This record gives sequence, C-alpha cells and structure tokens, in this order.
Amino acid sequence: MPANKKTQAKSASAIDINAGKNAVTEAITKLRGSRKLLFQILDMFPIPIEIFEPGGTSVFFNLASMELNNVSDANQIVGKYNLLNDPVCNDQMGLREEIRRAFRGETISIPDFIPPIQDLVDRGIISEKPFEKAFMDLFLYPVWNGEKLAYVVCIFFVKNLYKGRHDVLKAKEYIDKYWYHDFNPHSLARSVNMSVSQLYRLFKQLAGVTPGEYYRKCKVDHIKEKLLDKSLTISQAFSSCGENSRGAFARVFKEITGMSPRKFRSQN
Repeated sequence: MPANKKTQAKSASAIDINAGKNAVTEAITKLRGSRKLLFQILDMFPIPIEIFEPGGTSVFFNLASMELNNVSDANQIVGKYNLLNDPVCNDQMGLREEIRRAFRGETISIPDFIPPIQDLVDRGIISEKPFEKAFMDLFLYPVWNGEKLAYVVCIFFVKNLYKGRHDVLKAKEYIDKYWYHDFNPHSLARSVNMSVSQLYRLFKQLAGVTPGEYYRKCKVDHIKEKLLDKSLTISQAFSSCGENSRGAFARVFKEITGMSPRKFRSQN
C-alpha cells in the first residue's frame, strides 16, 4: 500500500464538498452586489477560497486560504498575483485551457489538483512549505453581473493533506492508493524500507493513529461516498469497496461513523 513536524491528513467527502460548494455558491449569488459584505462572509468560511477579476488578477484571498498556505498577509497576493499569467498553473501543470474556459464563463471542476506550494516559497511569499503535498478538488465558478463576468471564484476542497516526514508521507500515499485491497502491514513497511514495528511506532507518533486505523478510516470514507449513490443498495456500496455489508467491516463502519450504514444513508 501506499509523510520533521506532526503528520496530518484531512479528507473531504462528497458530502463535505457538495455542502461546501452549495453554501459558497448561495452566499456569492445573494451577496454579489455588495463586494465588501461578500468578502466578509467568505472570510468566515472554513473552505479555502480565492477570487479573481475578469482580467485574472486576485481580488480576494480568504482566511482559510491564508491558514492553509501559511500566508501572513493576503496583500502579498491580492492585486499582485494573476492566475491567467501564472506559468506554473498554466504551463507546468497544464491547466491553461481549463483556466481560460473558466474566465470565458464556464464552471470547471479539476479533481485531484495538487497545489504548487513550492511556488509560494520560490516567490518569497512564505519562508517554508506548510505541508509536503496535498490533493484537492478545485472548483472554478464564474459570477455574472447581468451579462458581464464579475468574478471567477476558486474553491479548494482538501481531500488529503500531508505534513512531516517523507517516509510517513509515502506510507499514507501507499494506503490511499491501495485502500481497496486487504491491509498488509508487511507490504506497507517494505514500501518505505522499514520494519513493521518501526513504521507503526513512527506513524502513530506523527499521525496520531496507527497505519491500520488510517487504512480503515480511508476505506470507510470511500464506502460513505458510495452510500450517497441511491442507485446502489447498501450491499452493493460495500461490495464496490471490497467489503461485505454483513461482515466485520460493517462494525468498523459503525465504530468510526457512530451509526449504521442504513442510518448514515437516511441522514445524508
């Protein structure tokens, strides 16, 4: 299976993403006529949000974005950074066409976006990377004022955020990649050139959970997403994640979520 500070991982489920996207979209729709009030409201959201004017220049960088990226002053970016002219996002990351489509008025979703955090260090905005690697779902949302484009809003939903030692980072990535398969601590330890006992001790110390606990949480997150698909039975949702809804993992699901699969589905 598939990281010198405390290691953490934050995961955004489909529920979190849909609820967050709807909340942000509703706030923007209602408050787009009042720029000052809109920005004040978006500063309260726990979701990283950036807003650009039609020419591509940043006009807003909310507090959640500042916290995530360890930026102390939003004015280091607002009015200075231009997304349309950024060679890293446009060329190195190959997102030129998607970005331009957003500024032409399309709503764009970019799954598994890996933010170029090193670029903030290279530009002198931050002194060191606040995390080693992250996977996010990026949502680009055009806001109109009549028939004229007013803003392009970028919403970042953090799926996995890796901090700390590289070997623990690699172990987490391995689990995230091979979550569907049965958990094998020996294969995991070999992937990072450690003994099982050494990996478990380090992983627990830095991540706060054991590799096995991290694996179970990862699989439960995938099952939760499948349970949101009402075209699948509960049995099919579990089966699509390699588990039996009447087996031992159903108990694991209830231990982690605090509710049965059926109750989880009915409440979501």
